[in-house]
Amino acid sequence: MKNLLVPYYEHPAVRPAEWDALVAAAPLLHGVVLNPASGPGDRPDPGFAAVAARLRAADVRVLGYVDTAYGRRPLGDVQDELARHRDWFATDGVFLDQVAATEGEFGYYRRLSTAVRGLGGGTLVLNHGTAPHPSYAGIADVLVTFEGTWATYRRKPPPPWTGTGVSLCHLVHAAPAGADAAALARERGAALFCAVPGTGDHPWGTLPHGLVPAP
Repeated sequence: MKNLLVPYYEHPAVRPAEWDALVAAAPLLHGVVLNPASGPGDRPDPGFAAVAARLRAADVRVLGYVDTAYGRRPLGDVQDELARHRDWFATDGVFLDQVAATEGEFGYYRRLSTAVRGLGGGTLVLNHGTAPHPSYAGIADVLVTFEGTWATYRRKPPPPWTGTGVSLCHLVHAAPAGADAAALARERGAALFCAVPGTGDHPWGTLPHGLVPAP
């Protein structure tokens, strides 16, 4: 079942075995978020282009990471990064991070959604990190309605989702070995999930439990 959506923010030249493990896990992967430099970077990176091609060949979506700063970044800057991801890495979709959750910013993201579709952007993932206003379900394919630690995920379920017509994803870090995030995600209505052991400011530099690089 392709229910893993994996943000993995390490360079292929630094962690080649981990990227090999991701490619090998293709049957489990709904998608992988490509993030060369908190976005596409200033120039094409051959290492990321190569792993993107390998993932696509293994029938895995490649999602280009773009930070929206909760609707504060100029639309033109975000659109430029979307185009660079497409042109340099042939991404199959977009992972917009730090996405606002309230109705007041919806117009900003509706315009971005139109831009993504106009670029042939494929899958659009919005990472709110919490349950957003239901209007966002009408412009995206996937909404991330939880991002946080395993302790928080177990103790405090995400707010109930009242929208329809979109897949939900939960992103969990500081997850111990043996944590059954898949079961909790299913119970809470999320078709997609990712649980990694990483902690601190850079938890997405670790792979999900079970995706072990070859020695």
